Amino acid sequence: MQPDRSGSNGLRAGDLVYVGRSASVQFGGTSAFLFRVIRVDNHPTYYGWAWLDGYQLDGSRNAVTRRQIYVQAAGLRRVPKVPAPSGRTSNVRRLDDMRASLRNARVPRGRT
Repeated sequence: MQPDRSGSNGLRAGDLVYVGRSASVQFGGTSAFLFRVIRVDNHPTYYGWAWLDGYQLDGSRNAVTRRQIYVQAAGLRRVPKVPAPSGRTSNVRRLDDMRASLRNARVPRGRT
């Protein structure tokens, strides 16, 4: 694997970052936000700066708006991903719920 010479600090699609004043002065104070990267633009720019496409997220990590931002990659703070819940427990519950609803369902009798 080649070293990253783009200055994008290894950012890639799917990364969740906190965009604040250290990334660009326009995002200081109450303008800071969470951002889900969907694309890192590979057009040449000043070293250490990058154009990012992605979604601005609210406090619940839901997408609010799609944006393209120009930031200093070193000023972005990566946010750890929230681990997905254990699939086994939720799948077992779903299966049990389906079985219970099938037991309680009335089967329509067709005309013959």
